[in-house]
Amino acid sequence: MSQTTEPKPAEPSIAKANQAVRRRFPFDDTQDLEDARRGFIGTAHDNLIRDAAGRAVWDLDAYGFLARDCPDTANPSLWRQSRLCSDHGLFQVSDGIYQVRGFDLSNMTIVEGERGILVIDPLLCAETAAAGLALYRGHRGDRPVTGVLYTHSHADHFGGVRGVVTDGDVAAGVPVLAPQGFLEHAVSENVYAGTAMNRRAAYMYGAVLPKGERGQIGTGLGQTVSTGAVGLIPPTADITRTGQVETVDGIRMVFQLTPGTEAPAELNIHFPDHRALCMAENATHNLHNLLTLRGAQVRDPRVWSRYLTEAIALFSDGTDVAFASHHWPVWGRDRLVRFLEEQRDLYAYLHDQTLRMLNRGLTPLEIAEQMQMPPALERAWHTHGYYGSVSHNTKAVYQRYLGWFDGNPAHLWEHPPIESARRYVEFMGGAEEVLRRARRSFTDGDFRWVVQVVNHVVFADPGNAEARALQADALEQLGYGSENGTWRNFYLTGALELRRGSLGTPTATTSPDLLAALTLDQLFDALAIRIDGPRSWDADITVRWNLTGGDPVTQRLRNGVLTHVTGSGPAVADPDVEITLTERELRAVLLGVVAPSDLTARDGVKVTGDPGRVAELLGHLSDPDADFAVVTP
Repeated sequence: MSQTTEPKPAEPSIAKANQAVRRRFPFDDTQDLEDARRGFIGTAHDNLIRDAAGRAVWDLDAYGFLARDCPDTANPSLWRQSRLCSDHGLFQVSDGIYQVRGFDLSNMTIVEGERGILVIDPLLCAETAAAGLALYRGHRGDRPVTGVLYTHSHADHFGGVRGVVTDGDVAAGVPVLAPQGFLEHAVSENVYAGTAMNRRAAYMYGAVLPKGERGQIGTGLGQTVSTGAVGLIPPTADITRTGQVETVDGIRMVFQLTPGTEAPAELNIHFPDHRALCMAENATHNLHNLLTLRGAQVRDPRVWSRYLTEAIALFSDGTDVAFASHHWPVWGRDRLVRFLEEQRDLYAYLHDQTLRMLNRGLTPLEIAEQMQMPPALERAWHTHGYYGSVSHNTKAVYQRYLGWFDGNPAHLWEHPPIESARRYVEFMGGAEEVLRRARRSFTDGDFRWVVQVVNHVVFADPGNAEARALQADALEQLGYGSENGTWRNFYLTGALELRRGSLGTPTATTSPDLLAALTLDQLFDALAIRIDGPRSWDADITVRWNLTGGDPVTQRLRNGVLTHVTGSGPAVADPDVEITLTERELRAVLLGVVAPSDLTARDGVKVTGDPGRVAELLGHLSDPDADFAVVTP
C-alpha cells in the first residue's frame, strides 16, 4: 500500500458502483438545469473576490472542472448537483425579485421597493455580500439598501450584512428584520460550541481540500463556505407570529414562523404582490440535515413537515414561484406544490418510519441500514441526500427521542477510543495482523470495514505509517463513492489530514460582532463553559460587578463551577472584591480586552477589596483548541 500524500484513482469497485448510479437515475431529465439557468442576467468580470488585504475569500471559477463529464472518482448524482450549484451570477426570479447565486454557500435575494431594495440573507461574509450587491447594481442601477431581512439564525444567512449596510444606515432607519429568537440562537450556536463546530465544519465543507475531481466538488447545499469577515448587525424588528404582515419600502410581506425546522429560529415569506414565496432553508433541492455533521441542536422533522403543509395551505393559491436561500427556484403553481409536498413527505417519512422501527427495538445503526425511501420520492432529484443523508438523519431522529444510548448495556460503559483501540488490536493479533487482513478487505472493496477496523490501529498507535496510509486510502474511496457532499468532504479531509497532518480551521464564525451581541447572561455562560473544572476544585472566589444604571451581578467560582446571580438574595455570597463600572467596561474585562489590574486607573471605576481576585478567577479559564485532532487521537 503506497504511502504517497497525493490522492489516488478510484478502485474498480468504486468505479463500478458509480457507473451503476448513471443507470439508476434519470440523468436525461434537464428540468433542474433549465431552472438553475433561467433568468440569468450576468456575472462578475473578476473571478476572485478579495478582502481588504488582497486575500482571496471566494473564487467564482474554482468549479469550472464540473463542466466536464463525471469521472470515476465522484458519484455522478453528486457531480450533477454540484454542477447545478456552481452556476454563478445575478438571476431574475420574478418581476422585481433577483438572486445572487454561486457567490457563497447560500443565495442573497434582492427585492426592489419604491425607493431602494430589500436584501434577504446577505451571505456568510462581507466581501462576498458586497460583491453580490455590486453585481446587482451594475445591472439594475445604484439603488440604496432600504431594508435587510434574515430568514434564520445560521451564519451563512447573516454574516455578510456589513457588506450591504453599515451601523450608521441602521441607526438612520434602515430596518433589519428577523424571526423571534434569532439573536439568541445565532449568537449561542456560534459561541458556546463554536470552536468545535468550526473545526468539524472544516471537514464538512472540505475547506482545506483542493478543488477537483479527486478533491472537493461541493457540499450539496452549495459549493463551500467563503473565508472573509463574518459580522452581525442585530435585528431592529422581530417577526413574532404567523400571519404577521410587514411593509418595507413598499414591499408587502406575509410571514410564516417555522421554529424548530432547519433552524431554531426561522421563517418563510410570502410576497403577495409578486406572487412569490421564499421558503428560506425549509425546502431546498436536497434532503437537508436533521443533525448536521458539524454539530447543532437536533431538528424536528415532525414539525418541519407540518410547517410545509401549512405553507402550502397558506400561500400556494397566491404563488407562481417558490425560491429559497439555497439552490434555484421552482416556477408554476402545480410544480411548486408538488415540490413542497414531496419535501414534506420526505421529512415525515423519515420521522415516522424511524419511530416505527425504534419501537420495534431496532438500534440507530440498524435503522440506518434498513431505512428505504419510497420509490416515488427517490425518483425526485430534490429528495436526494446531497447534504443531509437518510443514514445520519435517522440517527438524529433516534437521538431526538431516545438519546445516545441504544439500550444495550454492553454499550453503557465502553472504554474511550484510545483504550478500546489498544485492546482491540491486541485481541486481533497485533497491528501487523490487523493490517494484513485489512489490506485483503481493501482489495475486496470492503472499504467501509477497512475504515472501521484500521481506525483501531491508528488510535492505538497514531505513529503507525502503514495504518495511516491504509486508512487514508480507504477513506478516500468512500469519498469517491458518496452521493452526499458533506460525507465526501469528511472522508477526503480525513484522508488528507492522515497523510499531511492537521490543516487547521479556515473559517471561523465567532467574530467580534457575535461576541458583542451576546447578552450578559450569555457572556457569563460562555465564560463558565471555559472553566478548567479539575484545576478549580479548591478555588472559592466571589466577584460582584455593580453595573452603572443596572442590577449588580455576582460571579462565584466554587466546586469547579462558575455561577452568576443578578440582583440580591439568598443565592448571593459576600464578595471578595466589588467593582462599580459600566457594562461596556465589564464586557471589556470579561473578553480580555482590559486587564483587571488596569481597572483602578480608569475614571469612574470604583474597586472595593482585592482586584487581584478578578485576575485569579479569570486565570481558571482554559482556551479552546481550534485545531484539535479528528482522525487521530
